[in-house]
Amino acid sequence: MNDPNRYGLDALLTDIRACRVCEAHLPLGPRPVIRARETARLLIVGQAPGLRVHETGIPWNDPSGDRLRAWLALDRPVFYDETRIAIMPMGLCYPGRNKRGGDLPPRPECAPRWFEAVMGLLPQVQLIVLAGRYAQAWHLGEHVKPTLTETVRCWREYLPRYAPIPHPSFRNNLWLRKHPWFERDVLPALRTRVHALL
Repeated sequence: MNDPNRYGLDALLTDIRACRVCEAHLPLGPRPVIRARETARLLIVGQAPGLRVHETGIPWNDPSGDRLRAWLALDRPVFYDETRIAIMPMGLCYPGRNKRGGDLPPRPECAPRWFEAVMGLLPQVQLIVLAGRYAQAWHLGEHVKPTLTETVRCWREYLPRYAPIPHPSFRNNLWLRKHPWFERDVLPALRTRVHALL
């Protein structure tokens, strides 16, 4: 069904945006959020759209996105230039909130259904930024470390293909304070790699 050789990226994106597989589990209904063009050289993989992203249909259109753009030293026009940067979360629709007020995990049906097909049609991607544990576990597989901290600390092992980073949510402020090496050591190298690609 999702054979990337059967049809092009435009047709695949149309299918993705029409997806209703998880509809019964989504409190606000489906609204898949993805941006991609065949020429993209950078792919950003997050967790799942938050409420504001669901409302606007624009990925990373929230405070987490502001922080991510600052981390990558990219302005909004470049960040949203899908001819250069593809954006695809592990779960394409807003999953709702948990009892503590945070967002629920990405729906488990999404990545197995769509990721391989999309990746098969993004031949120019040279770097995949993995924002958060869900993205890292899926893409790094058996090479992911037991914790997010260990995975991010070992970032050099994953280059040049992958760049694991914490999710840029305000909920990770404490993590960032406890691990100053991330902003000191990882971000300058990541910015250099990203800007060389773009």
